Amino acid sequence: MSTTKVEVSSAAAGAERILDTKPLLIGVGALLAFVAFLRLYEQIFAWSDGLDSFAPEYQLYWMSLLQFAILASCLGAVGVVGYMWRTRDRDLANLAAPTEMRRLIYLVQWLLVFALALYWGLSFFSEQTAVWHMTAVRDTDFTPSNIITFYISYPLFAIIGLGAFFYARTRLPTFARGYSLAFVVLVVGVFMTIPNVGFNEWGHTFWSMDEGFAGPLHWGFVFFGWMSLATFGVVLLILGRMSELLGADALGKLYKR
Repeated sequence: MSTTKVEVSSAAAGAERILDTKPLLIGVGALLAFVAFLRLYEQIFAWSDGLDSFAPEYQLYWMSLLQFAILASCLGAVGVVGYMWRTRDRDLANLAAPTEMRRLIYLVQWLLVFALALYWGLSFFSEQTAVWHMTAVRDTDFTPSNIITFYISYPLFAIIGLGAFFYARTRLPTFARGYSLAFVVLVVGVFMTIPNVGFNEWGHTFWSMDEGFAGPLHWGFVFFGWMSLATFGVVLLILGRMSELLGADALGKLYKR
């Protein structure tokens, strides 16, 4: 075998070790399966058992789901942060370049799943909630659509974002040396859509807002949702570190015609 073929084989093997897309495929697949389950659950139980909050069926199919969702969200957040901290890299100063590059790619994949979760929570299910309120008369703040949107899909993307933040803090020198303002804005900003739910429901209780979705009490969702644009700042940090690891020669070969 020629020297050139050996070099090509070694480079291909190294690229395979660094670029691992399995976590991304698993994450996207699990997220889409969960979203499909939520939408199917709504389709089966929302209109048939979700219009009268005093009915026993409502307590069974919706209030039980709400209680489980709140408990699961709290345990999920503590579990993700606890796992990331317990398994943290305690020797980041001596982190090998290939390992760091692989972890940077994992972080990008994590952010992709986070972005997809943001879409389902802040766009798909939120818009669905607006449609629900304009077509069904509510007799409780905990409508089927609100339970799915505010107490399941919102905590879901918040937990994924929190996991991405602590993954970067515990495994990457670039983010372990201090707090990235872009990352903090991204995670904390979109998380604040959850406390804004209380403010929103307070407004719905005292005013007729179900057909006025441009009202000021809904502006908080838009304001904090825009915090997701901080993703670009995080990605710039990742790309900057990747450029340092690759070096000028590697980047020159990449763009060489």
